[in-house]
Amino acid sequence: MSFKIGKKEIQIIAEVKTESPFGFKSAKNWDELFSLACKVGDIISVHTDQRWGGSFELLADARAKTDKPILAKGIHADDELIERAIKCGADFVLVVGRIPVSGSGAKISADKLLIEPNSLAELATIPQNYRVVWNSRDLKTGGLKKETFAEAREIFPGWLCQASNIRTIADVHPLADAVLVGSNLEEFAESLK
Repeated sequence: MSFKIGKKEIQIIAEVKTESPFGFKSAKNWDELFSLACKVGDIISVHTDQRWGGSFELLADARAKTDKPILAKGIHADDELIERAIKCGADFVLVVGRIPVSGSGAKISADKLLIEPNSLAELATIPQNYRVVWNSRDLKTGGLKKETFAEAREIFPGWLCQASNIRTIADVHPLADAVLVGSNLEEFAESLK
């Protein structure tokens, strides 16, 4: 259910998030959020990390329930976790703070990955053939990063997704290629009407 800002088509990655380590707790259960994500999202984001209410079992369950592309969302600190997510049915895997390599030492295909840098300095090192997620939230503190999406866009001309702190389409930067919406998915869905 992508939308346009001006002439730019923006994809929606709808996140199934029941909680976060930063105090968020959804009033809806996983199944209710998954149903809403399927209605709103071009891509469904399912957490693999239990700190965000996710698991690899939920990822496999989601794959059995939808034909839409699925993003396995998590930090995925090692490449075995990426391979596990793909085996559970993920079309894409989010990786935070690094560009993965497979067990053989070869890079895991860029078309399967979304890379989330921790800083603008990290962003500047990512090759343009990767899809990148700029998260306005600092995953170490839960607070907002000082660097903005606009600054990230100046550095990275490739495919760039805006994530966190998006309540309505009014919060979407016009140069985003996609938005990843989780905690405020209900409110965001209403703003699309």
